[in-house]
Amino acid sequence: MGKITLELWNRINKFSKKEKLFNKKDKFLLAVSGGPDSMFLLHYFSKVHKERFIVFHLNHLIRKDSFKDENIVEKYTKDNDIELVIKRINIPELSKKAKENLESFARKKRYELLYKIALKYGCNKVVTAHNMDENIETIILNLLRGKKLEGLCGIPVKRKLKGKIEVIRPILCVKKSEIIEYLKENNIKYAVDKTNFDTKYTRNWIRHKLIPLIEKKQPNFGFHLIEIANQIRKLINND
Repeated sequence: MGKITLELWNRINKFSKKEKLFNKKDKFLLAVSGGPDSMFLLHYFSKVHKERFIVFHLNHLIRKDSFKDENIVEKYTKDNDIELVIKRINIPELSKKAKENLESFARKKRYELLYKIALKYGCNKVVTAHNMDENIETIILNLLRGKKLEGLCGIPVKRKLKGKIEVIRPILCVKKSEIIEYLKENNIKYAVDKTNFDTKYTRNWIRHKLIPLIEKKQPNFGFHLIEIANQIRKLINND
């Protein structure tokens, strides 16, 4: 086992124990897009939690190369004998009919399907692959948009989805650069969404322009922001 692999497994296990994300009776539904974060999550679960999970992949049909993403997930699950559920939905067409924002509509549909599939397969925990960088971006995005104080808490580590089903995010303690290093160390293929580099989208501008600029002056900016967000969350929840 490689150095970065052992380090990240230990960190995730420690973080999950602290946040009480796992217990022995849980059955997990993993949301896997085929991107680096979700393939990292899938590999971790396939090695640490083994037979206690199934995988869900949603092909939004937004990008022409979306089937490449689907094939990456399908190959990994087939090679490792993991149960996989695939759904294909034309999100651009449906969002246009509904006259809703593409991104928010896709998110809404994704969680609707995650709930239905979790219910069908008896999963009580839905697992998403949000990482530390995305959490930092979300806090900044909410600050720029003038959200309520709750928005400055960032992405919740866990939240109720519906009924007894909960969404958990065990890799919020891991940075994107560490995920890429882990994938290289374990020779894991992943898809690259080129739209994530288009800085006309505010989140991408924050990711590729604003944060690197701030980190030139203060390399620990992201960690400080997460700590402040945690303090705000504790104040709001009276922890």
